[in-house]
Amino acid sequence: MPEDNNSRPVISNQTGLHDQLETVVRRHCTSPFQKPLADFNVAAFVEADQRLQQHGGPLILDSCCGVGASTRLLARRFPQHLVIGVDRSEHRLQRQWGELPDNALLVRADLVDFWRLARQAGWRPDYHFLLYPNPYPKKKDLKLRWHGHPVFPDLLALGGVLECRSNWKLYVGEMQQALKFLGVAADLNPVEMGDEPLTPFELKYARSGHQLWQLKAQLQH
Repeated sequence: MPEDNNSRPVISNQTGLHDQLETVVRRHCTSPFQKPLADFNVAAFVEADQRLQQHGGPLILDSCCGVGASTRLLARRFPQHLVIGVDRSEHRLQRQWGELPDNALLVRADLVDFWRLARQAGWRPDYHFLLYPNPYPKKKDLKLRWHGHPVFPDLLALGGVLECRSNWKLYVGEMQQALKFLGVAADLNPVEMGDEPLTPFELKYARSGHQLWQLKAQLQH
C-alpha cells in the first residue's frame, strides 16, 4: 500500500449538480449507444464469459479495478462468488499486488464495450463495484463521468447492488440524482473505514484527510 498522505482534494469549476444532467441522462436512455465494439474487447469478454460459465456460481463485478487490490480483497470476502476485475490499463493490471485467489479474474478491457457485451450475454452480478473512478471534475466533462456517459443505461441494466465510492461528493451526488431521474433510489453516506481499505486510493485519500463517500443502490435487471 502507498504511504502518500498528501493527496490533493478534487478541484472543480463546478460547484453544484450539472445543469445539463437530467437532459443528458434521459437522452442516453432513449438513444441506444451504437459505437462499434473493438475486437480486443470482444476477445477479452469471451474469455471472461467462459470463466464465468465454468465457475457456475454468482458473480461480482469490480469495474475500474486498477491494480486489482480490490478484486483480490473481494474474492477473499466472497469465496462463493467469481470476482471479475476489469481495467483498461495493462500496466496497472500487471503490477504485483499479492496472489490472485482462485475465484478471481483480472481482465484488460474498455468498460464501454465490456458492459454492453455483458448486458447482451445476460450477466447478472450480485454486486457491482465502482471504486474511486476518475471523476473528470471539469464541468465540460460531464459526459465522461459514468453517469453522464452513453453507456450508463447498460451499466444499470446489469442489475445487482451498485456501490460507487469517491472522495468527491459531487460525483456520487450526481450519480444519485441520475439514478433518481430513472426511478432508482440510492443511499449516499460517508464511507465507514474497515480494517482493510478496499483500494490503494481509498487508503491514500483517507491518510490525506479526505472525506470519502459511498453510494449504494439496488438495481433491477
